[in-house]
Amino acid sequence: MIEHRAFIGLGSNLRSPEHQILLAFDELAVLRDSRLTARSSIYRTAPIGYADQPDFVNGVAEVMTRLSPEQLLDALLEIERRHGRVREMVNGPRTLDLDVLLYGDFELETERLRLPHPRAHERAFVLHPLLEIAPDIAIPGRGPARKWLAACADQPITRVADEPTLRRAVGTVVDVS
Repeated sequence: MIEHRAFIGLGSNLRSPEHQILLAFDELAVLRDSRLTARSSIYRTAPIGYADQPDFVNGVAEVMTRLSPEQLLDALLEIERRHGRVREMVNGPRTLDLDVLLYGDFELETERLRLPHPRAHERAFVLHPLLEIAPDIAIPGRGPARKWLAACADQPITRVADEPTLRRAVGTVVDVS
């Protein structure tokens, strides 16, 4: 079976968000039929949409996977479930949000999944960590990701730390499964 290069967006703003992101990176590293090939630094951003909630902590992971896009989505939803994700409102607070941002150069639209992620090019919290680990990446149907950064200049983003530095600061990360 062919491996595909996929990028996964990670976000959290509840229950020790940095810890949630580190745990999720660890879980992506052992995802079936996949291998984690890169992790971005961790970034802090203000919420978009519903503003009356804590800031988010975000990152991006790159995986090589033999899972189909839908199988990958199902695996990510299972990780979210283990982290206690409850979907109460759009753009609301969450323990963990995992999104398939890109899956090779696939463009796909089903009831469950749109590829590339329909708002990836509009979000600083996606573009900055994505470009950190894949500086020349293009978004299918949109072109180079780098060209979209200027449109996100009004979205403040702060690099918290790279993953190893943050891991030392947070301490030992344990498996949640």
